[in-house]
Amino acid sequence: MNLSSLTVKQKIIYLKKNNMAQTQDLFIDIQDSEKAIFYRKTYSHVALAILLFVVVEYFLLQSETLVNFMLSLTQGYLWLLLLGGFWLATNFAENLAHKVSRDMQYLGLGLYVIAEAIIFVPILYIAINFSSPDVLQQAGMVTLFLFVGLSAVALFTKTDFSFLKSALMIGFFIAIGLIVAGTIFGFDLGLWFSVAMVALAAGTILYQTSKLKYEYQPDQYVGAAVGLFASFMLLFWYVLRIFMSRD
Repeated sequence: MNLSSLTVKQKIIYLKKNNMAQTQDLFIDIQDSEKAIFYRKTYSHVALAILLFVVVEYFLLQSETLVNFMLSLTQGYLWLLLLGGFWLATNFAENLAHKVSRDMQYLGLGLYVIAEAIIFVPILYIAINFSSPDVLQQAGMVTLFLFVGLSAVALFTKTDFSFLKSALMIGFFIAIGLIVAGTIFGFDLGLWFSVAMVALAAGTILYQTSKLKYEYQPDQYVGAAVGLFASFMLLFWYVLRIFMSRD
């Protein structure tokens, strides 16, 4: 029988029936093939989420009423309330993105993108109107470069970065504490806080990318994309803050 005309799964069935030794190699071929498809779908959805973010953000920034309202929430306790609302919304969206139903997964991804677009309104408005004209392009390019580089490290090396989970949790708790303290006591966290948050965001990219390799199943590409999109946006936020601090 000519095996070259069969699909990989058909080859396995045939070889199993004939007790042929190539079966194990073909199992590996199927796993590699499924993994490649999973990676492609995941990163396609990350790209789609970023594109959707840009479109939604464009329309949000056209509304002077919304922009003024969001700017009014960046002062004092209102900012903490906004951050709390953002945290609740994104957690709800992330939970939806990991549901069994594909419709719920896409709903979760869409809600996450909208939440990110809303929280970004103040910083993008300030960057566009009060910073140098090329600040967004520079911050976007640096963010993309870092994201691609870190993803490549996690994907193409044998290191499992899941060990970062505990350190990342501690880092985020410290960051939240500093943000709350800065808001209450009125001190600016400054440039070095942004640098530290870029490092923390880089860690989340390594961790989330490792989950692609070792935890997620082939049909969980929407949930995986949400985690990577969240890490990308966190990185972009603080890279942008660093560039804006020059002005």
